[in-house]
Amino acid sequence: MKIIMNNFFRNHRKVLVIFIVVLALIIDQVIKIAVKTTMTLGESVRITDWFYIDFIENNGMAWGMTFFNKMVLSLFRIAAIALIGYYLYLQIKRKARTRYIVCLSFILAGAIGNMLDSMFYGLIFNASSPFYVSYLVPFGHGYSSFLLGKVVDMFYFPLLVTTWPDWIPFVGGQQFIFFSPVFNFADSCVTVGIISLLLFCRKDLNGFCKLVEDKKQDPKIRKERK
Repeated sequence: MKIIMNNFFRNHRKVLVIFIVVLALIIDQVIKIAVKTTMTLGESVRITDWFYIDFIENNGMAWGMTFFNKMVLSLFRIAAIALIGYYLYLQIKRKARTRYIVCLSFILAGAIGNMLDSMFYGLIFNASSPFYVSYLVPFGHGYSSFLLGKVVDMFYFPLLVTTWPDWIPFVGGQQFIFFSPVFNFADSCVTVGIISLLLFCRKDLNGFCKLVEDKKQDPKIRKERK
């Protein structure tokens, strides 16, 4: 059975990509909507000592990072999704290894998942608050406009909570938490995809780097390799 499935996905890479992306998006959005419509902003639910559901929202990239204006960031996300999608399409045409396709699919799914928040959450939800639970509103009557919605995060894993020794400059005596960022399922997809690429797809990455270098040296190589 395993051999049959492997052969099927090897010969139907497009089906595999669609399956991974759609399934990841469904899981991601179900979790986000459930958290947003049942928890108040900043609410924390303890699952274990090292795992909490913390409802926060952010304007930034994966893991809550913020570097750019919200609109600029949304446009950057769209461009990144387009590039990843196009590159994935090329790899399918070139019949790249299945594991490489899977890793790229996870990255694409994660990028799309957070993009959906930015695109639509501001249009279909009222603003989240520490005092009441958010709810769906008529389309276009939400807390923000297209591409300006906030990304919902909820997973918090304080695996290690300790205090820096007093003798350490700048941080001595301060609390240290590993792992402190709050993230979502889409962030996890991106992270798993990138780590898997580095661990299991070095051959594919080396081939990509070599192809880019060859194209810089000889523009005719692209036509020759098609």
